[in-house]
Parts: sequence; structure tokens; C-alpha cells
Amino acid sequence: MKLTIIIRILVSCLICVFLIGCEMGSDSDQESMQQIKLVLDWFPNANHAGLFLAIEKGYFAEEGLEVSTYTPEDPASILQTVGTGADDFGINYQPDLLLARDQGVPVISVAAIVQTPLNSVMTLRSSGLKRPRDLDGKKIGYPGIPLNEPMLDTMLKYDGVMEGLERVELVNVGFNLGAALISGQVDACVGCFWTYESIAMKNQGFPVEIMKMEEWGVPSYYELILVTNEDMHEKEGKTVQKFVNAIIRGYTEASRDPQAAVDSLMRAYPEIDPEIDRPGADLLAPLWKGDVARVGWQSQVRWEQFSSWMQNNGLIDNNMDVSKAYSNSYVAEVPSGNLD
Repeated sequence: MKLTIIIRILVSCLICVFLIGCEMGSDSDQESMQQIKLVLDWFPNANHAGLFLAIEKGYFAEEGLEVSTYTPEDPASILQTVGTGADDFGINYQPDLLLARDQGVPVISVAAIVQTPLNSVMTLRSSGLKRPRDLDGKKIGYPGIPLNEPMLDTMLKYDGVMEGLERVELVNVGFNLGAALISGQVDACVGCFWTYESIAMKNQGFPVEIMKMEEWGVPSYYELILVTNEDMHEKEGKTVQKFVNAIIRGYTEASRDPQAAVDSLMRAYPEIDPEIDRPGADLLAPLWKGDVARVGWQSQVRWEQFSSWMQNNGLIDNNMDVSKAYSNSYVAEVPSGNLD
């Protein structure tokens, strides 16, 4: 009887030791995870579906990374916080990165998330305005972002309005682009993402005409890119590789099943509007992949052509070495087994 009691006590002790060990191991595993900060370009939406799919499925955790994300109060600050290392990574735009580098901000693109521009000019379908030359003499709403001005100027001139911006009236409406268009405050708006605002306006009963920039003279560019700072690129390449491995895995999967990716996004942010983000993801899925060999790849020609356009429009210095603005080295090393 005493032997039985002793055995039970020993077994109980062993179980306790095992459970404590597991708990300590769990805490140790948590502590060993590398903490990573990622700043988003905008509030969470379909554009970020591949990211949140990767987080939910544990692709970052498999790489030893614990990723926290946030939306900044001022999106214009993203490249500054990434450049200083306050944030490890950021989601941003190719034109903005070139502008930042021209001002000495040490940021670099390590993957292309959206392979084509999303920015566009929109008009209400009921207006009958379908192409840039139809905007001659009209009021154009924009969010006050200076880069939209030469883009619109290029589109107008490409379609025969040779005086460009001199022939339209620009109205700074902030980010209330859809409301300004619907209310009749302006005849068209530039700075509208055709994978978001067009859906939102259609859902309100106001279908729109979309003039995509790359179809009217503006060189194609990467709308969304993954950026980090040069110091991290040069000194912590292994961490960058791990992050790229996970996010490219997420977007590759999202490009195949965008609605499953939106499910992940909605579990992280239940407040998003599925009536916008579900159709938006279907539009974005082919743009995450594009016509490149693998998700995330960046073309030297595209960087050079858009850089030349910016130089010709006086936006950046002619001496910029655009080859230092991006790197394909990480996307090239993403294990192919993760992409099947």
C-alpha cells in the first residue's frame, strides 16, 4: 500500500515537472521570437490580405518572427520611420520611395506587392466623361498629394490636351474623393484606387468610369512595395530574408485564393467592409502575381522607366542610381517549396 502511494506521488511529481517544463519552454519560445514592427500604408483592406493570411497561418512564426502591424496617423511618415529604424518594415509605394531616396532617406524596396498602379482618374459614368481629353475645362478633385499633378498632366497631354493642367481646375478635397465626386463638387477625381473607391461608389449606386494611368502615358510602376532601411538590408539580411519568405508565401497563396485571404483579414479586423474588400481582393489577386515568375519580383526596366519619368518631370535628381532603390535578392531566395 505504501509503495503504491509512493509511486502515485512520484508520478504526480513527474507530471508537475513536465507541465512546468512545457510552460517554461513555451515562455522561452515566446522570448526567442524576434519582434518585428511593420507599418501599413493605409487602414487594413484587401491590399493587405496576403499579409494577414501569412500571420494567421503562422508563416512568420515558422521563421521565428512575431510581427506587429499598425496604421500611422500620418501615412507620409512611413518612409521616415522605416528609414530611421523606428519601424523594421513598411508597406509603401514606388514613387514615394524614389522621392524619399532623392531626399536622402535610406530606404529600399525588397519586394513588389502589387505589380501595377492602382491610382487612377475616375468620373461618374452618368457624366459621359470617359477619357482624359474629356476633362478639358473641368474641376478635378485630388487629395493634395503633389505627385498626382504631373500624373494627371501626363494623361491629359497623352490624350491631346497639350496645355495639360492649365486646362483643368484642381480642387484639394483631401481624401474625400468619392464624396466630392458623388456630390458634384468636382467632375472627376485623381488619386482614387480603382480596387477600392470604384467599388465603394458603385455600392452606393454611383458606378464610375476608370482611367488607368498606365493606359494614358504614365509609365507603369509598383503601387505597393515592401520596404526596409539600408542598414537592415546590409547588416540584418537574414531577418529580411525570413520576413520576405513569409510574406511572399502569404501573397502567393492569396493570389490563388483571394477570398480565403480576406477571411484571414476579417478575423484580424472584423470592422472591414466585405462588400468592398471581397470584390477588391478578386481584382487584386492577378495583380499580386502579375506576369512575373514569382510574387514579389521587381523589374529593372520598370524602375528605370518610372525613374526617368520622374526625372523628366523634375521630381527627382537626374543623378539617382535607381539600381540601389530596390533588391530582388530576397525574393530570389524564397524557398520554392513554400510557393507550391
